Amino acid sequence: MAPRIVLVPDPHGPGGRLQPLDEAGEPLGPPAATTDLAAAVADAERAGAVRWVWAAADSAYAPLLPRLPDRLARCHDLRLVEALLLAHEGRFGAPRSLGAAWARLRGLPVPADLPEPGSAESDDGQDTLFAPDRLQLPPGADPLAAVVAVHAEQQRRLGAIADPGARSRFRLLAAAESAGALVAAEMAYDGLPWRADIHDRLLTELLGPRPAIPGSRPRLLAELAAELQQALGGRPFNPDSHSQVLRAFAERGIQLGSTRSWELKAVDHPAAKLMIRYKELSRIHAAHGWAWQDAWARGGRFRPEYVVGGVVSGRWASRGGGALQIPRILRRAVVADPGWLLVVADAAQLEPRVLAALSQDTGLARTAAGGDLYEALAASAFQGDRDKAKLGLLGAMYGQTSGDIGPLLATLRRRYPAAMGYVEAAARTGEDGGVVTSRLGRACPPPSADWLDLTEAPESAGDAGGRSARARGRFTRNFVIQASAADWALALLAALRRRLAALPVADPADRPHLVFFQHDEVVVHTPANLADEVAAAVDASADEARRLVFGDTPVRFPLSTAVVDCYADAK
Repeated sequence: MAPRIVLVPDPHGPGGRLQPLDEAGEPLGPPAATTDLAAAVADAERAGAVRWVWAAADSAYAPLLPRLPDRLARCHDLRLVEALLLAHEGRFGAPRSLGAAWARLRGLPVPADLPEPGSAESDDGQDTLFAPDRLQLPPGADPLAAVVAVHAEQQRRLGAIADPGARSRFRLLAAAESAGALVAAEMAYDGLPWRADIHDRLLTELLGPRPAIPGSRPRLLAELAAELQQALGGRPFNPDSHSQVLRAFAERGIQLGSTRSWELKAVDHPAAKLMIRYKELSRIHAAHGWAWQDAWARGGRFRPEYVVGGVVSGRWASRGGGALQIPRILRRAVVADPGWLLVVADAAQLEPRVLAALSQDTGLARTAAGGDLYEALAASAFQGDRDKAKLGLLGAMYGQTSGDIGPLLATLRRRYPAAMGYVEAAARTGEDGGVVTSRLGRACPPPSADWLDLTEAPESAGDAGGRSARARGRFTRNFVIQASAADWALALLAALRRRLAALPVADPADRPHLVFFQHDEVVVHTPANLADEVAAAVDASADEARRLVFGDTPVRFPLSTAVVDCYADAK
């Protein structure tokens, strides 16, 4: 086990304090103060394996990155681990900052977590990511003493998980989530290679030249809006206004419940196609247009702020920049540096394979052993009809029961009883108001008070309670799969990051590094001469993650890997 060292930066300068800990989390001697924290951390890292303990990576690790000669190997992120423990203990959503954890430990009033920097709830919308008050400690409290105390309490709570297997898996989850904090900070610092000239050309082709007046529509988008107006009778309306669009269609005798694309596609009127196209282009202009480029894609890099565990299932989110929703057409702007390449890998049919591994259904495991899972499923249970196989399995995982899916689900129950029993048991737990967990122990949110009131309402309330219960059952049915897939992805990231760090390079600046992560896809920016080794490292990391998370399972998690100069060429 790597020794642990608490790291507390000085918020007003380059110095800070370090505190070695024993295995129980107790201090080993007095803390060491330094005027150059980056140099002291680098010296400790070179001396041997260390697990750094800090309040949060964004306040402790991110500011050090520009001054560190190389990356740190591992950490324990108190804020992320606190969130996992609180959910595990049935206190989902409780404040997780260092100050909140310290207050709970001392029986003091617990401060609410501050809004995330740049969020709508933030006071001024400015970047206060490294401000010391984000720790939420009361005046006079020593941050180092608080980190030491909270870490020791977290170690006690981790050790108190009764079942040895569950305890071991939860410790792995805490380590993987903390490794995710390292990856997120490094990806934000390194950035995704981004060619502004290509981005500008793509926008011009789609929308017309950049408007001279900020906030106005580009020429082609304005022309499309005019065509739409004429197609609906010529009366002026704002195509960006939901209510005005519905009214304009209604005046032509077309009743729409919404402006969603699937509903517009069912309308036999020229304006429907125009509206769909307008929405597509308007979304690109608003979410990834020139204003986005000015804010997020500067200096040849797109540097979003990733939020580890930002979704209840453990999937990541992003704070501004739309990092997880880069339109396919704009991926042409993601181009490797000269002499470098992009290794792009994504897991094929991840969630069905996760179900096979979770349920230990031997039949589904054989089906998921390799290749196209849906093709194999079709051959074994659906007379070769891949569409039916896919529809049935997705319906089982997401709780779909409408249409012609019933017979497909019946077939799956006969052929794969353990797999279907697994998701149906998770659904029943949710319908009864219970909590389910991922493979490593991430807990789903408990039902709300409103949900409990509704489901316990008398029969006179109608079927609203039943609908609410079934909806929660659909959520918990999918949670066990999606959250376990997130467990695997975190383990993959941690293993891949370690392997990339071990590749031989003369200069740390030439080391391959992760630059993008989205649910089941990773992108590594690498010197061209190391691309094959990086691709092999990705495959090895995926298999390591499979073994760590799911143990001795025959289920494989194959990756589709491409080595390309441009991200758009990967698919």
